[in-house]
Amino acid sequence: MFYIYIIFIYIIYIIFIFTVLYLQDDGDLLTQLKDQDASVIATDKYKDRVSMAENSSLLIAAATLKDEKTFTCMVVAGADISEYPVKLLIHKAPTGVEITALATELEIGKPTQLGQCSTSDANPAASITWFKNKKPLVADGKGIIISSKVKVDEVTGLTTTSSILQYTAEKGDTAALFTCGALNTLSSPVSFTVTYPTERISLHVISKGPLMEGANVTLKCKADGNPPPTSFNFHILGKVVKVENSDSYTVTDVTRESTGEYKCSIIDNAKMEDSKNITINCKSLFIYRYLDQWFKLLIIRPTFDKLTYSDSGKYEVVVTMGALIKKASFELVVEGVPVIRRVAKRRGEDGQHKVLTCEAEGSPKPTVAWSVNGTSADESPYVNGKITHKLTIVPTVNLTVVCTVSNELGQDTRTINVSTLFEEVRMDKQDSSDEGDTTKLVVGVIVGLLLATVVVGLAYWLYMKKSKQGSWKTGEKEDGSTEESKKLEEKIEEKLEENSQKVEV
Repeated sequence: MFYIYIIFIYIIYIIFIFTVLYLQDDGDLLTQLKDQDASVIATDKYKDRVSMAENSSLLIAAATLKDEKTFTCMVVAGADISEYPVKLLIHKAPTGVEITALATELEIGKPTQLGQCSTSDANPAASITWFKNKKPLVADGKGIIISSKVKVDEVTGLTTTSSILQYTAEKGDTAALFTCGALNTLSSPVSFTVTYPTERISLHVISKGPLMEGANVTLKCKADGNPPPTSFNFHILGKVVKVENSDSYTVTDVTRESTGEYKCSIIDNAKMEDSKNITINCKSLFIYRYLDQWFKLLIIRPTFDKLTYSDSGKYEVVVTMGALIKKASFELVVEGVPVIRRVAKRRGEDGQHKVLTCEAEGSPKPTVAWSVNGTSADESPYVNGKITHKLTIVPTVNLTVVCTVSNELGQDTRTINVSTLFEEVRMDKQDSSDEGDTTKLVVGVIVGLLLATVVVGLAYWLYMKKSKQGSWKTGEKEDGSTEESKKLEEKIEEKLEENSQKVEV
């Protein structure tokens, strides 16, 4: 879609007869007499596309590249005729930018056509810029050569711009990203494989643990070329071993006789080599003596089933071999996320404040923070990863206080509810009053139980007396009645004892 530039032609005048807007080489477009509407007089392609605004500006609808011409406003005032030409420019942004004809690889020091950047359907012709890692490339005629050309479409009049970049790569271009752009449009980034010859090789000795008799030793040859060589010569104590499609060679079951100089080199360039002196330690003598001393130290060697902060410190081992003494030491640091172990509160000795306590452990040393401010703060020494922080406060309202401990590994929080000092005084008084009421209630219950026992005993005694006076007795029933009376008396005594126990309780 075209970007249309509308032309505003402002005519300032006091008195004029009429105004004529015409197109050079194409005739008049429209006229406007004083105090009258404009009249379109064009009969060609502009007949239905031109109009005049209230401020005498010429309006052209559906502009195309063919409208890129010179328009003239002619003002006639009496015998005076004035003309005001204006050249109309039609702009169109390119449809897209892309890189084609990419190089397969770049070789260091060799000029190579990297690719061709193209953009089409633009007016005026677009200007293309090349970028490396988002920085514009400037042609220098040596390492950077840029050539561009523009082609115009005979039908639409739009242009296609193409730009070819010839680039001489460096070793640092291995991961470089190249793009090209026109106006505010960029192509997709592209990268290339940068090749360069090997300039240096290095020999590496790979082995698990010390080089002892019976071990396997792997030799690895590394080259700085891209792509690197795939075949090498390994020189093993004067013997040449050719290795293809690998950069490593393993010497198995080495002995003391394996001590010496080892080399590796490129097959097609024997002068490019590297070497290492390898010493194989005697296994029998060294291990025997060393293990004898290590066995003695094994008794006191520290073991840790579960590390604690108190395990932090400096450890030292001493190995003796005859008159030789060897010492080695290391520093053990136990670290962990801080954890709050206890949060407590108590009333101060003067009863006018509260003391909050937050106990935590962690390493590195935790920082303790409270959600409230206090009159004083006290922190215990940091020992074995533990720390205790006390805060003195005077709460005037009920609070929920948060203790937070933190270090670089994390943090932990705990809350505790703290009541105002005034509420505790009121509660203390209420508790004392409740205790007095409870005491009175217990005494009343005890007295009631005693009175009930006396009444029951007296009623039973009267009942028995009346039964004896108003009954006929025989010899056979006398004993039975006496026996029943004893049982009843025993039950009464048991009842009295139970009531007595309740009273004591």
